[in-house]
Amino acid sequence: MSKLNVDMKALAQMAALLNEAGLTEIEWEEGDVKVRLGKQAPQMVTAAQVAAPVAAPAAPLPAAASDAAAAGPDMKGTPVTSPMVGTAYLSPEPGAAAFVKVGDTVTVGQTLLIVEAMKTMNPVPSPVAGRVAAILVENEQPVEFEQTLIVIE
Repeated sequence: MSKLNVDMKALAQMAALLNEAGLTEIEWEEGDVKVRLGKQAPQMVTAAQVAAPVAAPAAPLPAAASDAAAAGPDMKGTPVTSPMVGTAYLSPEPGAAAFVKVGDTVTVGQTLLIVEAMKTMNPVPSPVAGRVAAILVENEQPVEFEQTLIVIE
């Protein structure tokens, strides 16, 4: 068996990138060296594995969660989805006003929010002109690829 010469600093950087980006696997290839790092996704816990909780009064839903409930199958409009896994930011910087709010009229190409991935800020433009019907994420919320973020009517 041949000795593999691996740059441990590069491996550590890849592992950090794996965690920062919320990925479960990352692969890198250079010449005849191919490295794949991965981690297991969190295990789902089924109801059979957990004792039934004591009933408690339901807490009110946060604004984004109630918008999500309203964005059921009968919600009309164009969904705006996340182009990547990352963190959603509803304003250009902390303390600034949000790019848009429910009820605002938007134009094609107008920035609706930002998705940050690997320390890069990626504006998410409106694909259509219309009115913001729902904002389905909170500021600084982690988002998944193709997750619906906003609905435009």
